[in-house]
Amino acid sequence: MLTPGIRRGYWCECWTEDVTGRQEPAFVASFDADTPPQADGWVEVVLRAITPMLDADAYDQAWDWLYDKRIDTRRALINGEPCTVTVTQADIRVTWTIRPVRFLPLAHRQAVQLPACVDDFKPHRPY
Repeated sequence: MLTPGIRRGYWCECWTEDVTGRQEPAFVASFDADTPPQADGWVEVVLRAITPMLDADAYDQAWDWLYDKRIDTRRALINGEPCTVTVTQADIRVTWTIRPVRFLPLAHRQAVQLPACVDDFKPHRPY
């Protein structure tokens, strides 16, 4: 049983990487999903959107996941296992990762009595 306010979900990220090693991997986007269909659906939407721009090999990689391997991803997520989906276009590798997580509630200022010390904080001005 989870502590109140904590919920199970899936953390999804997309990274690009130059396979030649000339550039560092770059973070592209993230998404928090509540269910396996939401998580793998995020990857599906992006892959369907970019497939017309991919070369033949990358196109085949994308559609292979969409039609054959997506069900394996869904099963793994249901079983609490992390997953990756990768497509390589020329020198760029795009990788989506999906990991089961527990989301913690974030603090907010609505209807909450903040501690007295909050007024002592003075932000620094940039030079």
